[in-house]
Amino acid sequence: MKFNWGTGIVVAFVGFISFILYFVITMSTNKKYEHDLVIENYYGQELEFQNAINKEVHSQTLKQDIIWKRTSEGLLIEFPENFKPEDISGTIALYRPSNKLFDFEIVIALSNHTILITDKRLLNGRWNLKVDWKVHGEAYLYKKEIIY
Repeated sequence: MKFNWGTGIVVAFVGFISFILYFVITMSTNKKYEHDLVIENYYGQELEFQNAINKEVHSQTLKQDIIWKRTSEGLLIEFPENFKPEDISGTIALYRPSNKLFDFEIVIALSNHTILITDKRLLNGRWNLKVDWKVHGEAYLYKKEIIY
């Protein structure tokens, strides 16, 4: 068999297509390349997006915003002092972008203006802090990317 330009082009195309197929099959089946969605219920969360924007805008009207700081015991979250602690309700969600197994949510139940999340629950690194809270029917939302 004589090897000419036509044969070389066909061999190059077949080799390239074989490489692409190998690459696609490897990426689709290998567990090492498996990635999770950022959130499970993506479309349901999208519907709540405008509500979250309204809460964040409403939070900007506060005299004092939520303050967080790292202490020796853990993450301390302070709520505004112009509200009674027993009137504050809602949830605190901590989301770990690198691994969804570490995500957790806490229901807000205050006896004073602070809540402590113990050091045992938090790993060093990046977290997304989301405090969704209400006082007297007024909804507020505080979001912050923190490095713990």
